Amino acid sequence: MSWIDKLVRQSPIEPMQRHMHVAVLCAREILPLIDAMAAADDDAIRERRSEIDRLEHEADAIKHEIRSHLPRRLMMAIDRRTILEILDYQDSIADTTQDIAELVDQRKMYLPKELKASILPLAQRVIVACEQGQRVIDELDELIETGFGESEVARVDEMILELGRLESETDRLLDKAARTLFSMEAELGIATIFWHQIITWIAHLADLSERVGNRLRLLIAT
Repeated sequence: MSWIDKLVRQSPIEPMQRHMHVAVLCAREILPLIDAMAAADDDAIRERRSEIDRLEHEADAIKHEIRSHLPRRLMMAIDRRTILEILDYQDSIADTTQDIAELVDQRKMYLPKELKASILPLAQRVIVACEQGQRVIDELDELIETGFGESEVARVDEMILELGRLESETDRLLDKAARTLFSMEAELGIATIFWHQIITWIAHLADLSERVGNRLRLLIAT
């Protein structure tokens, strides 16, 4: 095997893109989980948790594959530290989704109709942000192939700006959901604390996606 073939074989870009794809699949499971909570369907909740666990384990396997095969000296435009930082943000998307599913299942969190009306739009926008983060990562190979060409950098930069706008929207939706939640505190009692944790975790998925984009933006700006 020639040295150039070895470098191509060792490139972490495709596994990183695959890892983000699995992390986003994991995050998408939030939507059917919300439906299961609203229906107070324990079997459906456990099914969604099981699928989230499966996807989180798959993401972990890809993460370990990347870390174990990532050379300390790699002739690439992206340094090892940047790769590992982006990978950690992506992995946290799957981990946080798993945290949500575990809490929902363990505490039997059934979703009141009034609260669902605020949480569902938040979750839907969060998934859009995660998918935008995936599209940004999918541009990594094109960035490298073009040598960080001006037009490709400009296109990716606009995609990252859109990701930032989406994250800001989720902040506003989180505030609305929190206000609805606290207006129901007398009815929900101690469960208010757990619901607040859940909606905060859901919104955090968009924040993690934005961090993926921002880290890449630092790279293309240098």
